[in-house]
Amino acid sequence: MALASPLESIESAVIWLLVVFSVATWGLALLKGVQFGRLKAQDRKFHKQFWAASSLDSAAELAETQPGAAARVAQAGYAAIQVGDTPHAADLSQAINHQDRLERALRQQIVRERRSLETGLAVVASIGSTSPFIGLFGTVWGIMEALKGISAAGSASLETVAGPIGAALVATGVGIAVAVPAVLVYNYFLRRLKLTAADLDDFAHDFYSLAQKNAFRVLLHPVLTKAGAGSPQKVKEAS
Repeated sequence: MALASPLESIESAVIWLLVVFSVATWGLALLKGVQFGRLKAQDRKFHKQFWAASSLDSAAELAETQPGAAARVAQAGYAAIQVGDTPHAADLSQAINHQDRLERALRQQIVRERRSLETGLAVVASIGSTSPFIGLFGTVWGIMEALKGISAAGSASLETVAGPIGAALVATGVGIAVAVPAVLVYNYFLRRLKLTAADLDDFAHDFYSLAQKNAFRVLLHPVLTKAGAGSPQKVKEAS
């Protein structure tokens, strides 16, 4: 049995690499779909319960016990305006104005949520942008192998040329077939990421307005006290 030449091995390796890229794209699409779907359901539930609360104080325990990005933004906000109201809070963080501290805490938490949702999207974007070129690379090597075979055969008839060249073009076709879904998946989830971030921004503005009405202070609740909400470091670890 004849062994495959190095050029043929390279072409096969390119096609298998593109197959791996395709599997990775659809796997990430499934994972991101589950992540965004679960997050949307959690935030919808939290918003409904949060706005049904009688006051910002009464909603504090709800924010601590509910999952979701909006709940974590609320947790960061509560922690920011409760720091300084505890008897043991006497560090430099208390020198920051409650208003500035709340604004910074909300903004930082939204950034953390964006980073979490962006996980994996860079991989999909890279697959979408590089797959056509990888496929073209495989085609070039395949054409080199085809030309080598034509030269060895000493014939340039249509039958001799068409078969090897057509086989070489398969790599380009596979590269395009891998790239198109990757680009669509990336654009779709990028759009969902922007919508989610916009919703979090809106909620943060509403939370800020409610906190302003409460003079940027809320009462401590048992659940938040046990969780160590009075410490900025513990809040970061919990998030």
